Amino acid sequence: MPHGKRIHHHSAGFTLMEVLVATVVLLIGIVAVAQLVPVSVGLDANNRRDTTALVIAQREMDALMSQPIGSTTFTDPQGVTCPAAAICNLGVVVGAVANAPVLAGSTIIPNIGGRPYINYNAATVAGYNFLYADPNDPSGSYDIRWAVITYGNAGVAYGKRFIVGVRKAEGNGFFVPISLDSMVEK
Repeated sequence: MPHGKRIHHHSAGFTLMEVLVATVVLLIGIVAVAQLVPVSVGLDANNRRDTTALVIAQREMDALMSQPIGSTTFTDPQGVTCPAAAICNLGVVVGAVANAPVLAGSTIIPNIGGRPYINYNAATVAGYNFLYADPNDPSGSYDIRWAVITYGNAGVAYGKRFIVGVRKAEGNGFFVPISLDSMVEK
């Protein structure tokens, strides 16, 4: 081997600085993803609460709409759509209905587009609300309220409009109520 030539060996691998930069970038990504976990858990709880309220509201609306138009009260022995051993109201007495619609029950307020919603800032109206404890949701109960607008002609009711609102009754923060609005005529 001639003395004037040297053989250079190139090392393969990463320098310490490259490893440190890669580690910092990886840690920043992990921390960013870890911060999304509590947000995701909170959104999941909100979605569950809203879905439960919607199911309860739909069940209540179905029970109200299945009653005869002339009825002014109903009961539910199981306590699902009306407290057990209680009488819930379905609007005014047929003879009291004139030609104009008559509102009875929980206070309603118009929202965007004039659609009525139950006013949860107003006091409850006896016979038009109750608290429902969902057996599948041990975190608390739901406040169910409804209003009935009875339509009639010459003292005879021919239709009822039901506005049902449901929201979580306990917990931290403001819970937006779920509202359903439907009408039945004969």
